[in-house]
Amino acid sequence: MSLRAVAREAGVSPAAPYHHFKDKSDLLDAVAEEGWRELGAAIAAGRAASANAKAAMTEIGVAYVAFARRNPALYRLMYRAACDHAMMPEHAKDADSGWRHVEEALIEGGADPADEREMQLGQIAAWCTAHGVAEMAGFKEFEPLKAAMGGEEPFVRAVLRHVGIFTRRPRHALD
Repeated sequence: MSLRAVAREAGVSPAAPYHHFKDKSDLLDAVAEEGWRELGAAIAAGRAASANAKAAMTEIGVAYVAFARRNPALYRLMYRAACDHAMMPEHAKDADSGWRHVEEALIEGGADPADEREMQLGQIAAWCTAHGVAEMAGFKEFEPLKAAMGGEEPFVRAVLRHVGIFTRRPRHALD
């Protein structure tokens, strides 16, 4: 891809993209930024659709995974741009961002907003969980399980419910 090819596809002069972007990387960063905003909106909608604070994190995770699965090229571009800059985009901290919705859902669920370390760890854990599920949800070996469960969404919900497995005590420890 080049800015010249983008201009041709858009039906504008070859110089037109340079009025808005200094180079291809700048254009891709702008596309990635729009993707982050769309992901934030999807997360906000998932959170808003939740029945209560406890359900909010699952709904956020389902919304995240659904966005990634519906927009695979944009999703890859978003994370490639973030990795290239070795950080989440600045607007990821905006009031309407997905990151902020995760933070607010954690607080509504009982997290102490004054404990910055725990808040940050909770946000990272939630984000990494959703990201991991999004990355693996398309693996072919899970297709029989998805079919048995009634599709991808019930599968994603079940996986997200099992995330707490790492905090459960082993069965023999309960004896």
